[in-house]
Amino acid sequence: MNITKEQIDNLNAVVKVAITKEDYQDKVEKILKDYRKQANIPGFRKGQVPMGLIKKQYGKAVLVDEVNKLLQDNLNKYLNEEKLDVLGNPLPKQQDSFDWDRDELAFEFELGLAPEFDASLKTKKPVVQYKIVADKKMIDEQLERIQKQYGKLISKKVVGKKDELTGTFVNEAEEIEHKSTVELDKIKNKKALDALVGKKPGDVVTLKTKGLFKEDYFLSGALGINRDKADKLAIEVNFTIEEINERQPAELNQELFDKLFGKDTITSVKALRDRLKEDAEKQFEQQADQKLLNDVTERLIETTKFDLPSGFLKKWIQMTGEKPLSEEEAHDEYEKSEKGLRYQLIEGKIIKDHQVEISFDELKEFAKGFIKSQMAQYGQMNPAEEELDAIAGRVMSNQEEVKRLSEQLMSQKLLTLYKEKANLKVKEVTYENFVKEVYG
Repeated sequence: MNITKEQIDNLNAVVKVAITKEDYQDKVEKILKDYRKQANIPGFRKGQVPMGLIKKQYGKAVLVDEVNKLLQDNLNKYLNEEKLDVLGNPLPKQQDSFDWDRDELAFEFELGLAPEFDASLKTKKPVVQYKIVADKKMIDEQLERIQKQYGKLISKKVVGKKDELTGTFVNEAEEIEHKSTVELDKIKNKKALDALVGKKPGDVVTLKTKGLFKEDYFLSGALGINRDKADKLAIEVNFTIEEINERQPAELNQELFDKLFGKDTITSVKALRDRLKEDAEKQFEQQADQKLLNDVTERLIETTKFDLPSGFLKKWIQMTGEKPLSEEEAHDEYEKSEKGLRYQLIEGKIIKDHQVEISFDELKEFAKGFIKSQMAQYGQMNPAEEELDAIAGRVMSNQEEVKRLSEQLMSQKLLTLYKEKANLKVKEVTYENFVKEVYG
């Protein structure tokens, strides 16, 4: 067997493979002899079928199968030995009339080669790194929610502006009949609020659903319908008042502090505010990190310039999917996937240049941390190390789980690298302003 490479340009090459009978003849003969031993053909005893008949019936199929195996094994070996960084897979060049009876069989494969480029984290224009802070307004609102959550309900006979009403919403045409509790300070529509204030248990109030609440998502919960339906709904519903309650907020005292964080962990209102601020900002950090990862990715794609073997890749997409695509369909698929491919190459280059690696022990510890956080959600705060090791072992035996965890850990490592090496500009914002800037 002889394999040679013809370089077309920096991004394209053709590999030529020449196979002679000596490369496959012995293997083909052995398989055909095995076929002969097992063949059941009418008119012949088992194992006594003439070899000529076996070759006529099975010879070509066995030959093609063995040659394809030889091609696959030796082509992959050649690409590894020559350290050729290819995109996609080698594509066989079509030959109009291929003669399988020739003494030498010649094959050609097109290659799309990965480009050579530099990927610098020190981009000219800095990437914004958001630091989200919990401001006084947010802490005040959180304290208010806590006080309401742990407060007392006082039954009332007449509706006031800040009361909670329990009742049933009904609209027969939309098949709505749902009992729920409504906080009047969540009502946006002034006419609706005025219609409710002063009412008593047993009174029925007709309300328009459109613009009823300050936040649209409250409507689906109140009516017991899915969010999509609630967003499109513009009807009237009858609300029958069954209970009226005033929520008296809990006092900010040691009893409440102990309920929230355990005995004597928090001993003052200032310490409680500091703890709420710390906890909120830890949660915000995850969102800020994801934003940073996305923004650095976009900036790297924008600033790292290189060509791709687009013609080869379009042909590869056209020919290797579940079903053949037209040229136009392949072009569209390439346009959709080009950005992702570019970042895969950039990420691979960064990982190689900065020697970012994941060891087995690191991955196992990462898996244990993930398992521990999941167990905490179900109240298991301090699982034994032996139990974590056992669960992690089962997780690590699942290749899909290993792949998923590896990708997550690599993202963490890249994020750490970006924070250390990339050109970043820290911007401190409140969560409200972060949402406005990021999501509009």
